[in-house]
Amino acid sequence: MVRYAVGDLLMPELWKDAAPFTRRGLLHGGARLALLGATVATGAAAIAAPARKRPLLIAHRGCSALRPEHTLGAYAKAIEDGADFVEPDLVVTKDGVLVVRHENNIAETTDVATRPEFAARKTSKTIDGDQQTGWFTEDFTFAELKTLRARERLGAMRPESQSYDGQFQIVSLEEVADFVAAEAAARGRTIGLIPEIKHGTYFAGIGLPQEQRLLDCIGKSAYLSRAPLIIQSFEVGNLKALRPKIASNVQLMQLIGDPTQPPPDFAAQGIKRTYGDLIGPGGLAEISHYAQYLAPPVRMIIPLGSDGRLAAPTGLVDAAHKVGLLVGVWTFRPENHFLAADFRDDKGDAVRNEVGSIAEIRRYLATGIDAFFTDDPGLGRQAIDAAT
Repeated sequence: MVRYAVGDLLMPELWKDAAPFTRRGLLHGGARLALLGATVATGAAAIAAPARKRPLLIAHRGCSALRPEHTLGAYAKAIEDGADFVEPDLVVTKDGVLVVRHENNIAETTDVATRPEFAARKTSKTIDGDQQTGWFTEDFTFAELKTLRARERLGAMRPESQSYDGQFQIVSLEEVADFVAAEAAARGRTIGLIPEIKHGTYFAGIGLPQEQRLLDCIGKSAYLSRAPLIIQSFEVGNLKALRPKIASNVQLMQLIGDPTQPPPDFAAQGIKRTYGDLIGPGGLAEISHYAQYLAPPVRMIIPLGSDGRLAAPTGLVDAAHKVGLLVGVWTFRPENHFLAADFRDDKGDAVRNEVGSIAEIRRYLATGIDAFFTDDPGLGRQAIDAAT
């Protein structure tokens, strides 16, 4: 019987916001997060997970540490630096096109706020329970979004990326697929894609469901029909519905968020189960029936202590492996702000720390993870090479 620390999960005084468990946050590295030592048994029969000698290197939104996220520039840099997979997050336009943005609110990642022709479209909405104000992709046609230019989300924290502000367009999933196909042909190696369905329940609720659009896009692309694909979601129902519809080159990944909160589709249906329940007794075995990957945040694998340093591993990797799940964790970022205290240097909170980032990734690789997301694939590749 495998036991791992998921019981009480969080010390509220050490994580005053939930941002370490979101993929939207700007300056959140989980530095205040700590998992308690309460233990829960999985109760699942042992099933050997497929062995992976070298973990998959996943470019989080492309090489988002050095180029504005979700641009062809970010994907090109990620591929050049050795990424196995690039990640296009998917949202929908007014005219039903799947475009690549981390969320449908584009206020922080484009120059839309400077465009007077779109000023009247600024509005407030509730997205997955989160009240937001900005400009939203579903209020624009794809042609209108094409007139915008991408910007670095973290601004001066990432000066190299910020220097590319205004140079890249918003792109569709189809454009990303064609670009990755061209890169794969030029470089003589296969490059996978790991699209994430963002805000699935929200978009379905406004008449713009994503899942069939994604399947249609895969079916129309010669490259996507044969390249390795992993479809990921923070929701559960859409992954379960996709399972019987996907081809043999496609796997599914269950993303895990704040363990005290339910997945958005559960919340919409009044289901009280949380992400904590999904990694609790029986939950991992249930996930293994529809997905190949479990994807928790990094601090669920090795939490931080009250001093901000890495504590003991929780055992979640071993527990997932015993029910046949591979484990891919998110997200490693190279600035001191995001690193555990073990690996920071004294050059400043917002300063890029390559040595520390590589060392932190190597510590997590030692737990047996099968894949990881990183904002800087070049550093991720160095960590893998050093570890293997």
